[in-house]
Formats: sequence, structure tokens, C-alpha cells
Amino acid sequence: MTWSSRWFAPLAAGVLLAPIAACSSSGNASQSAAKAPDAAATITPANGVSKVRPDKGVQVTASSGEIDQVTVQGGGRTVEGVLSADKKSWQTKWTLKPGTAYTVTATAKNAGGKVTTATSKFTTMKASSTISVSDVTPRAKETVGIGMPIMINFDSPVTNKAAVEKALEVRSTKPVEGAWRWITSQEVIFRTKSYWPAHTSVSVVAHMAGVRASSKSYGTKDFTRTFKIGASHIAKVSLKTHKSKVYVDGRLAKTIPVSGGMGGGDSHGNDFRTTSGIHLAMGKLPEVWMTSPNIKKGESGYYHELVLKDVQISNSGEYLHQSPGEYQCLGHSNCSHGCVRQSVAGARWFFNLSLRGDVINITGSTRKLEWNNGWGFYQMPWKTWVKGSALKRSVTTVATGGATTPTTPPAASPN
Repeated sequence: MTWSSRWFAPLAAGVLLAPIAACSSSGNASQSAAKAPDAAATITPANGVSKVRPDKGVQVTASSGEIDQVTVQGGGRTVEGVLSADKKSWQTKWTLKPGTAYTVTATAKNAGGKVTTATSKFTTMKASSTISVSDVTPRAKETVGIGMPIMINFDSPVTNKAAVEKALEVRSTKPVEGAWRWITSQEVIFRTKSYWPAHTSVSVVAHMAGVRASSKSYGTKDFTRTFKIGASHIAKVSLKTHKSKVYVDGRLAKTIPVSGGMGGGDSHGNDFRTTSGIHLAMGKLPEVWMTSPNIKKGESGYYHELVLKDVQISNSGEYLHQSPGEYQCLGHSNCSHGCVRQSVAGARWFFNLSLRGDVINITGSTRKLEWNNGWGFYQMPWKTWVKGSALKRSVTTVATGGATTPTTPPAASPN
């Protein structure tokens, strides 16, 4: 029976107490609220506990009410936490720092608005063995291309990869889908599903303090690296038309005559085909001495020459560079040992433009770029890449706001 049916039943019987019943209902509610039991907040770890595992964090639960406020302080900082939707529980977002004294103050509120306070002081255990971030690519404050991966190396092996991966947070001025993939027990790489939006600021935060990376090792400090995605640079190199079309923020900026690998190989195992696929610029040098692999001086096929304006695109010796000769091949035929030769003016222009992480998409060769040859990560299908995550999932970067509006939408990768 509904509340309204109970209201009209006395009228049918001739009882004239409905208004009184209504007023009484309000009074009973006030009395009920006044008699509401006190709320209670339970804090874990409890007060006075020592040698708490830092990866367990802090949990607060409320009974007979809801959590009003929680403050966790230790090591000179306030610890971030997450409140449940029903306000019945709260927990720290990240792990705690080893060997640190913490104070937790939690308030809970009952139905009548009465507030009660609970406090806990405890100390986390010291780490007998530690693990730290030893290297991160890109460099701090570096401006990079739209295909740039984030590569993190640790100074010792990680066996609890899921816990470490949970501690890795990527922030950007525009949200982007990406995923981590473990390459070794000490290296993990983040790539986006499609490319980064141009003109975007990115930060990667490794919340490593207190993370149990293995059975005996804990992280002891967090690490933050901030960098910027510059303009969109995509070079589309065709080994059939012998042209490289370079697009800047979606617009064709320059067409450069090129000459790729001549094809075939030699008795020393050298392959003279340029690899097809999505390459990323790995770095650049104004000059590189290039020497024929596995061929000694005086033997047929030997070369040792200084090559200018070199942009590296793989670990198998491939560069886009200024042609050292055979200029008649540029724009007409493939004559190199595997690199992409460019005209003098084109190579200089491209060299000055290039950022690490720029996209160079080469087509027209029967030799495919392997995903682990240099930074060929976009060669791996997206679903396969995600399977390399310890958590078996992709993530969306945390939007930080303040984005610079790109001149064009982000370019999509095929995988």
C-alpha cells in the first residue's frame, strides 16, 4: 500500500485527523533525526601500529552515517585519496612512502548532522631493497613529434608488473587513449592508439613511493617527467614514385626527391631493401660515418663515407639523409644500401624540421619494418600491443586542461 492510500483511508471512515497526522509526521521525523546514532569512522591502519606495508595504503569506513572529510599527512605532504559514491568508504589513491610516520584524521556525519572525529597515527615499514626509475624518454621539457612513445626504465627487475603499471599516470592537455607494454622486466613503453594531438603538453608521473615492485623491493620516491608535443610532422615516402611528401599540421609543406634501397643483398648477409612501415624519428646528427657491415676494406662492396644531415629511423642502420652522390637517382630510382637519400636542399630542410617522434611512413618495399626495430611500435596492431600490458587494458590520459587548439585533428595511425 502506498503512503497516499493510507492518507485517504481515514477520510473514508469519517476520521478528521489527517491534518494532525501530517503535522505529527514532520515532528516524528525531527525526533527520529535527533535520535540518530552517532556516526563512526574506522581507520586502517589502526592507531599506534608500526611497520605497516606501504603498498596497503589507508582505508576509512563509516558506519551509521557517511564520511565527511579525511586528511592523511606524512613525509611533509598531504596524501591524495578517493571517496566512494555512497560516502561510506575512502582510500588513498596511491601507495605510501616507506619508513614514514603518518597521521590520519577522519570525520563522519550521522543523519542528524552530528560530526564525530577519529584519528590514527602509524608508521610504514622501511624498505630493505629499493627500486627506482633510472631513465625516461623523452627528455625533460623536450618538444617531440606526434608519434613519440614514453619509455621508462627501472634500475632493477620488476616482478609485480601490475602494481608498477597501476602507479604510472599519463596526463595531457587533451585526453588520449594509449597503453603500456612491458618490453623486459626493467622497461615499459607507452604508445598512443593513434598519434598525439599536435601542440599538446604531456606529463608522466610514476607514483613509485611505496609500490611493491617485487617480493622484497619497494619504490621510495615518485618521478615526474614533462614534455611537449610539437607540430604534426608526417613524411610519406614512396619508394615507387621516389618522392617524400612532408605534411606539417596536415598541410603539404614540401615534396623532396628521394632514392631508397636498391634491393637485393650480398654474400655477407646485408639486405639493401629499405623497410616499409611506420617509422619514428629516433634522433638526428649533422654527420655520420657510414661503413659497410661485415665487409672489410679492400673487399668488393666496401664503403666508408661521411654522410650529412642524418635522421635515424631504425636500429638496422636506416636514416633519411643528404645524398652523398648519385644525384641522378633522386626522384627516379632506388640506388642506396637501404637508407633514404634526399636532395641537398631537401635534406637540410627536413633535418632542421625533424623532432624525435616524428612520423615517417615508407611504402613500396617488400621488406617490412619490425615493431621492435628502433621505435617501430606502430607496426604492431593495437590489440596486440594492449596484450603486453600487465593489466591487459588501455588507459585514457588524465586531462589537465589548458590545451592549445591544434590547427588540424590528430592524424590517425593504421594500427
